[in-house]
Amino acid sequence: MNALASLVQPDRGQSAHAIVPVDKQGLEDWLKSLPPRAKTAAAAQRFAAKPGELAVLPGDGAEDWSVAVGVEKADALGPWCLAKAAESLPEGSYRLEGSPSGALLGWLLAQHRFDRYKKAEIAAGPRVLLTGDAARIDEAVHIAEAVALVRDLVNTPTEDMGPAELQQAVEHVAAAFGATVTATTGDALEDGYPLVHAVGRAAARERSPRLIELEWGNPAHPRVAVIGKGVCFDTGGLDIKPASGMRLMKKDMGGAAHALALAKLIMGARLPVRLHLLIPAVENAISANAIRPGDVLRSRKGLTVEVSNTDAEGRLILADALARAAEESPALMVDFATLTGAARVALGPDLPATFANDDRLAADLLEAGTAEADPLWRMPLWAGYDEMLRSDIADIDNAPEGGMAGSVTAALFLQHFVDAATPWAHLDTFAWRPAAKPGRPKGGEALGLRAAWAMLRTRYAPVSST
Repeated sequence: MNALASLVQPDRGQSAHAIVPVDKQGLEDWLKSLPPRAKTAAAAQRFAAKPGELAVLPGDGAEDWSVAVGVEKADALGPWCLAKAAESLPEGSYRLEGSPSGALLGWLLAQHRFDRYKKAEIAAGPRVLLTGDAARIDEAVHIAEAVALVRDLVNTPTEDMGPAELQQAVEHVAAAFGATVTATTGDALEDGYPLVHAVGRAAARERSPRLIELEWGNPAHPRVAVIGKGVCFDTGGLDIKPASGMRLMKKDMGGAAHALALAKLIMGARLPVRLHLLIPAVENAISANAIRPGDVLRSRKGLTVEVSNTDAEGRLILADALARAAEESPALMVDFATLTGAARVALGPDLPATFANDDRLAADLLEAGTAEADPLWRMPLWAGYDEMLRSDIADIDNAPEGGMAGSVTAALFLQHFVDAATPWAHLDTFAWRPAAKPGRPKGGEALGLRAAWAMLRTRYAPVSST
């Protein structure tokens, strides 16, 4: 993989091929402006300014060629407008006519590859984009690196990404920023985080469950808790999934990947917050001591939970992590989880179902998602459905029968472990792209990460020292 930081450089007048964005509205005028040779080349390539379409146009010399790129709006480039060009063009330097700041993300991520397990191939050389808006480079690179981190963690098979390896990933990120990492395991986990322990206890010893915590920042600053579901593989437990449902379950730690990437962005930007990252990391395996349907488990908060479905394990481990985060009275809590198939049935793969107990927080997240082309969709914490969580023998049931409003009842379950006075958002994300698009390969994907980051950056932007 090319180092992302090297793929966008300040424009100091270096030699480069021009990239011209063209939309359908401006196509006719653009064609009229071309010299005859270039116009003939565009016609020969049947360039119609469709989004992602490319046409190479000759210049006066052999190396003096340029590229026309079809886009939706030439004067308002989105993050993926140049992704196809970055994937397709030969090695070299390129200069966009106009500001490329809105399209830097796609240019960078189009050149990211997850090739850990593939036979070494001759890699395409770097395509470097020059920009006069140098102040935007660092932010674009940091966001691209965070998205790449999510993709790489989710794409890694469980054999190499169990709870211990997930802890190592957190420690690796923490080391770059001087953050403190602790992991609760063994007897301490069973005593302090009984739901996390119960879900993960059936796994092999080398895949033992744990609660991973990272702390960073000035304790005097507002405390922000970021929580991510870290089910490194989900068999479904004794309520075992069919083979088709288990195929992608390496991605069930996608919430943890999002949470860690968001923590990296927070620390990299030195946001004036006291960051508390929590990742309950388990493998939901099957063995003689696996939790059973009908078991009643005690939670960290003290509530007892009847297990109606062992395949609804993500909400169990999140409950203990949310309870732990709430004990520190944070100013804000955000959790990410690949939690329910019901959210995907309702909204498909691209839209994280977003629940919030605070209208302003919900509005800020949705506004940020729209601005960043990382859309979210708010779903209701409908109090009327809370009765579905009633149990005859425990305080709460983990998975109501019937399957109706599945993503809503899962969010309502989590809400029982959050302080009502604390603004909290829950993002039920897919963390996977089922079909490739320019700059977005099939596989692990960050969905909701950029929206959450933009919201936090707006709320807690560092005060300028000038």
